[in-house]
Formats: sequence, C-alpha cells, structure tokens
Amino acid sequence: MSEIKPPASSAADEQHWAAQRERGSFLLMKFTVWLVSLLGRRLLSPLLYAIVIYFYLAGGKARRSIAEYQRNLATASGRADLLPTRRSVLRQFMRFADSLLDKLDVWNSQLKLADISLNDPADVRGQLRGARGQMLVGAHLGNMEVCRALAELGEKVRMNVLVHTKHAAQFNRLLGESGASHLRLIQVSELDPAIMLQLSERLERGEWLAMAGDRVPLQGGRTVTVDFLGRPAAFPQGPWLLAGLLRCPVNLMTCLKIDGRYQVQLEPFAASVQWSRRERDAVIQQWVQRYAERLGQHCLSAPAQWFNFYPFWQNEERHVDSPDKPSAGV
Repeated sequence: MSEIKPPASSAADEQHWAAQRERGSFLLMKFTVWLVSLLGRRLLSPLLYAIVIYFYLAGGKARRSIAEYQRNLATASGRADLLPTRRSVLRQFMRFADSLLDKLDVWNSQLKLADISLNDPADVRGQLRGARGQMLVGAHLGNMEVCRALAELGEKVRMNVLVHTKHAAQFNRLLGESGASHLRLIQVSELDPAIMLQLSERLERGEWLAMAGDRVPLQGGRTVTVDFLGRPAAFPQGPWLLAGLLRCPVNLMTCLKIDGRYQVQLEPFAASVQWSRRERDAVIQQWVQRYAERLGQHCLSAPAQWFNFYPFWQNEERHVDSPDKPSAGV
C-alpha cells in the first residue's frame, strides 16, 4: 500500500513537547474538579469526549505520532491487527479521554483501593513502610494518577512525584484542597544540589519517589538513545542517574485499565544502579535499554493506552499510513 508523506516539518512544528504552551491554569484545573463534583461523571463525559475529538481532528501531529506508535508496536510484535487505521488512532484518543475522567475520580476520591487489582508477586507494597524509601518508575502508559491510591488510601506513605512541569506548586495546591496529604509533586527539570539534598532527605525519612521513565525534560535533561519497539528513541537518563546518586532501589509500576478495572503491577527492577566514572554512560544505557524492553512488553498488554502524543522516535523520514486501512508493512 502506498504511504502518504506529510509536508516537511517546520522548526516550530518539531518543537520539544515540554516547550509547547500549556493550555491549563490552576483556576481551570480547579474549575474542572468542581464541575465533575457538581455534574458527575455521566454528565461531564460527553463534553470531555467532544473536546478530545476536536483535538483529534485538529491535531495532525498527534494523530501521526499515535499512528507511528501503533505501527512500531505492530511490527515489533508481529501482530498485524495492531497496524494503524483511522479508527484505531481515534480509539486511542478516546482512551485518553477515559483516563482523564478516571483522574478526576482520583482527585475527587471516587476511586477506592478496593476498585484496584494489585499484581505484586515480589511484595513491593510491603516495603512501602520500610525505614528508607525507594523509587517507582512508571510511564505515560495507562494512568499513573492511580499511584495516589497507594499513597492516600493504602499505607499512608508519602509519595513524591517528580515532574518536569513548572506548575507543580499549583497542582500541589489542588491536591491539598482535594484532601491529598500524602502526595506531593516536585519539579526536577534541573537536578541541582539543593534538589538532590532534598530528595536524599526524603528517602531517609522513608518517603518514596515516583518518576516517569519515558519523558525527556526540556532543560537539563540528559538522554540516551536505545531501541524501543524496533526503532531508535531517546529516553531520559534521569531515573537511573538519580537511583545511582541516591543509592536507592528502583521498582517499576504500571497502571493499566483491563476490562474496566485498573490493574496495578509492581515489580522490582534494579536493586542497585552503580557505575564508575569511566563506565557510567554504558551502565546507564544498559538500564535504559532494559527499561525500554519492559515498557514495550507492557504496551502489548494495553496497546491503546499509550499517551505520548508527540513524535517519540528519531526518524529520518516521517510517514503515515492511509487512515482507512492498515499498512502492508514498514
């Protein structure tokens, strides 16, 4: 099947995801939370789905990015049923809308611990009350907001979510007003000595750190290129650098919605990340590659719940399949 090549991207079009203008504000977030508490999920759902459909229609780059992900996942797994079509790309946008509604449920304390299935064969959860904290690394796959259920509804352990957004303080205000006393966002776009000292002190107090392993920060972000679903992609070094510098174990966490119910999987990943100065880059690359491979396996468990709507892979040439039929190959 022939493929359609989009026009050459401009410098602005290839802008880093973190540099794109954020469309929200604290008042808007607060209004949304109030609106869902007033109207309820059933009445708010049509409005939110309509907004997401609008962004699907207007967001050509986002559609192409999701189609690229679906194509790479299909090729890497050998599953032709995962090749992108117009319907499959739209389905992924709608899954995103569904995850946003679930996040609002979390913020409004509508999601209970009993509503979550936990797969934790190594008993990572049992270590949450240990003398020293550890790190949880997740991804923009499924709904990481559910980690609040572990922090707020479970063992009441302080969870520090490390983010790149400059609006962490506003989110913290919103979380505090919604009753989240054990969850705090910390901006880590730049890992300066003050931040490192703060994180080390929090670990020593038994607090845990949570961080996404699949988003590259705009500033101060070291990256490493590894194979992800058969194509080269840049991943942040941040989680693995932090784990080595703070000398803390790393666990993986995924929150996928399967058959209408969230299934949280916790698994130990790196008991210790160590390197000498000469071998640091090679060691970090090995851990990032292992993480990318595990992430690809989790993607197959819920293919439509990958929520990175920007060009993720390093491409010499971008292409998009016909939106009506799957590609015959890559």
